[in-house]
Parts: sequence; C-alpha cells; structure tokens
Amino acid sequence: MEIRKGIPVSPGYAVGEAFILDTEEVRIPRRQVRPEEVEPEVVRYRVARDASVGDLEESLRRMQKKAGLSMGIVEAHIAMLKDATIAKDVEDFIRRSRANAEYAVSQAVRRQSKKTLATNSPIAPEIVRNMLDAERQLLHKLLGKREESLSTLSGGVVVFAHDITPSQAALLDPKKVLALVTEIGGKTSHTALLARERGIPAVVGLEVITQDVAGGDTVIVDGSAGQVIINPDEETLKVYLAMGKNFRSSQAEVQSKYRNLPAQTKDKEPVRILANIEKPGEIPAAIDNGAKGIGLYRTEYLFFGARGSFPTEEDHYDAYLEAVQQLGGREITIRTLDAGADKVNVDDGQHERNPFLGCRGIRLCFERGDLFKPQLRAILRVSSRGKVKIMFPMVATVDELRQAKGILEETMDELRREGQAFDEKVPVGIMVEVPAAAILADRFAPEVDFMSLGTNDLIQYTMAVDRGNERVASLYQPSHPAVLRLIRTVIAEGQKHGKSVAMCGEMSGDPVFVTLLLGMGLSEFSVVPNVIPAIKRIVREVTIKEARELAAKALTMHDARQIYDMLAEHARRVAPDLVP
Repeated sequence: MEIRKGIPVSPGYAVGEAFILDTEEVRIPRRQVRPEEVEPEVVRYRVARDASVGDLEESLRRMQKKAGLSMGIVEAHIAMLKDATIAKDVEDFIRRSRANAEYAVSQAVRRQSKKTLATNSPIAPEIVRNMLDAERQLLHKLLGKREESLSTLSGGVVVFAHDITPSQAALLDPKKVLALVTEIGGKTSHTALLARERGIPAVVGLEVITQDVAGGDTVIVDGSAGQVIINPDEETLKVYLAMGKNFRSSQAEVQSKYRNLPAQTKDKEPVRILANIEKPGEIPAAIDNGAKGIGLYRTEYLFFGARGSFPTEEDHYDAYLEAVQQLGGREITIRTLDAGADKVNVDDGQHERNPFLGCRGIRLCFERGDLFKPQLRAILRVSSRGKVKIMFPMVATVDELRQAKGILEETMDELRREGQAFDEKVPVGIMVEVPAAAILADRFAPEVDFMSLGTNDLIQYTMAVDRGNERVASLYQPSHPAVLRLIRTVIAEGQKHGKSVAMCGEMSGDPVFVTLLLGMGLSEFSVVPNVIPAIKRIVREVTIKEARELAAKALTMHDARQIYDMLAEHARRVAPDLVP
C-alpha cells in the first residue's frame, strides 16, 4: 500500500480500478488467469513483444532509406522491448500473480521507471519517456480490438492523467468516471472546476503519479483530504468504502431537504442562487437542484475541437434556444467567447509567452470578429425568446467595454435592417475578473446593467499566482485581505449605482465563504448545480446581522490563513458535515 498526497479540489471518496489516460487513451485491464492459462499468457506476451519489435524494425529499415530522418527514438524503443530485465520481470509477474500480460507489462514498466528516475541522471526522464512509449506500442498489440478508450468506457474507473484537456473533459461520463487524479493543477484549474461541476472526487498536483500507478491497480481517491492510496490493504479498503457510502448518503440528504426550499436567511432576507453551466444538457440538473436560473453560461464548449471550422451563427442560435426553452421563463446570462490561456484555443499557430496576460477573452473577440459577430447575432436573436443577458469576459478598461458595446450596437442595427426580432433592452454586463476592473467599479457601474465577480481569475491576477500551478497553489488565497477588499469595492459600487452584483467564481460555491459574502452585501450566487442545496443550507442558517459582523471582523484582519480559519470555524458550527 502506498499513500500519495496532493491538492484536494473536489470532495468525496472513490474506490476503483486505475485508468491511465495518455495520448492514446488506452485502458489496461487487470484480471487473474486460471493456473492452466499462465504459460499461454507468457507466450501471448512474447508474441506481442516480438510483433512490436518486428514493426519497429520494419519502420527502421524504411527510415534508413530516407536521409535526414532521426532513428534514435525507434532504436530506443526496440531496445526497451528487447530489454532482458523487463522481459524477465513481466514473465515472473505473470507466473507469480497469475496476472494477464497487459497488467504485468504495466507493472514491470512502472517498476523500471522508478528505478531509472531514482538514479537522478539528467537523461533519466528521457529514458522513462521512451520506456512508456514502448509500453504503449506493446499494449496496443496485446489489446488488439479489445482496446477501451475514454469515450467508450464500459465500467467505473479512476482516471489518472498529466492533465485533462477540454476535449477530453467533454468525454468524461460521471457514471463511469469515479474520480480524477492529475499531475498538475490547482484548486481552480480546469480539471478542478470540471470535477466539482460533475460531483466527481478529485485530487490534483500529484507530479509523476501516472508513472507510479499501473492501469488496473486498485486505488482509493480521497477528494476531501487530497489523498490517493495505491493498492490498499483490505482494512483500508473497507474503511473508505464505508466513508464513500456515508458521504453520498449525506449529500443526498442535503439535496433532498434543501433543493426546493427558498434561499433566504434566517431573518427572511432573500438570496438568489443560480447555476453555472457549459451545455444546455446541464440545465435539468440545475433546475432540479433549485437554481432560479443560469448566472453563467460558458459558451466555449461550442468551440471544442474546432480547427478552422468554427460554429456558425445557427449553431450558436440552436444551442442558446435549447437552453432558453429548457429554462421555461427563468433568466440566463450568456458569456461571450472567453478563449485563450487555459481555455479552448481558437488561434492555431499563435504562440504567446504568457497567454494568461495575452490575447484572451474580450481582447481576442476584438481580433476575431468572424467569431464574435455570429455569436452576438445569435444571442440577440434568442433574446426575443426568453430572459437573456449578455456578459463580456476579461474586461479591464472602460474603453474595452465601450468598444464591445459599440460592436453589439452595430449588430443590433444589422438585425433591425433584416427585420430580425430581439430584445431592444437586453441587459449587458461584465465579468469583473481583472483587478483594474474591480478598482474602477465606480466607473464601470454607470455603463453596465450588472456585474459578476469572476473570482477564479480575480484572485489569480491579484495574487500573481497561476491558478493551475501546483508549486504556488498555497498562495492562491480567496481569503487574502487584498482580494476581500476588491470584492467589497465591487459590491459597494454596485449598490451605490443600483446595479446588481453577482459572483460566479468558485468562491461563491464554497460553504466556507458564503456567510462572509452575505455580510459584504452579495445577494446573488452563481454556482455549479450540485452545490446549490448546500449553499441554501448555509444561507438559511445565518442572519444578515450575524453575516455582517463576521464580514466586518474579517475585513479588519491582516492574515489570509487566520481569516480562512475563522470563516471555516464559523461554517463548521453552521453546517458541520459540509466543512471538513
């Protein structure tokens, strides 16, 4: 049994079989063969190995006929497959454990990888990469037509990966993915957000975990404490199976009790709780959990996998119309394309040294009118069919806002000339996720209908911390006094100018911060659907007076950790089972 510690990003517990997600997305099965099948399994391994070597040697012969081609990698792969130490390890493991050849190969390669990395040789990482590449080729031979990819998983697995790309994320089925574990990332990395949205336990920032775990290993993921346990003993397995059952039971109880109750404080102050979604298909779950509408509709999913063939105006219109129809009169805030940085990439070949500070969000939309205009036309057309709001992302200056509104007005003029119906008074707002926008909230407020605090990026830029970098994850602090001051400023300016202020960042869905945010005047929370009942529970257990006193105290404190500890202690008193 081996225990690894990472960053907890989505609570819950899972026990299952490891699925190592690499560029080939191959699932390695684990099974025990019958005694009479052991030697045939050894032969099956040898045949697959020889076939792989034969394929590589043929590739090498073809390459030798073409000048200028590097043959070093192919030669390295052949050497790895012929390596006597690894071959003996595989065959011994098959005989000793009566294991299938695929699992034995994976185990042997992981052991050899660890030994290689332990030498601390400067070329060790490259050797291991070649080793893993050779392993994949051999596994393809062994699996043949029985390969199982991420898109065709037949049973529950725990997915291990270096990272999860947006296109891979789109394939994840919560019914089949029991948990997620990645080598990189932080609390608000794409993987973390994805896991929380889908209620999947997750741990990130585990460095070389994909080299330490073999496909088919039994693993435990503790998303609440940030632990991954590899090949647990029977007692540990029993404990975590019970913990998982209790956690799911508690979650179901909270959902059942609070989802249909009104969101109001103990002293009857109303609070609006909406949902964040990526696709119209997530709306039924949002409504079922008690959402009053959609506070953030991320539209980037329409661009997943797009390479030169981007969604048309009709593609946008169909998706938004589906969302509006499912909402049955409830409101929806559609955020225009927020591409760049860690999100979907629509600029092939464009390399930026620091994409987080580069051409992303509204900046990219100004450059790519071919993407921006069709989306605006579609949103406006749908606005005649329901309660639609438009929100611009990554706005840093008033000039940017005015430019975006100017393009919107041009689009309205086009639709008027065409006789297309739309809401002439469609509400327009901005995501406040850049410190400059928060500081100048008094300048923005008069020019918008609403503002929504995107705390994921606001915290990142305020603290100068890459939110996907596990090395500086501890510095990503929602409770930092500077962050709290910015949030208070935006809410206060919204109230002063009579403009609604919401929060759609992860901070609004964290039970630890709910009372603080209420105390600072926030009355609109937009969160992932599955946490709505939990947020309602916190809201219904506190008074506005109590919340204001807590916020006032927090705003006088100087240390982020002390502020967080105070807020967590308060949340535990209010809802002890929601805060570990």
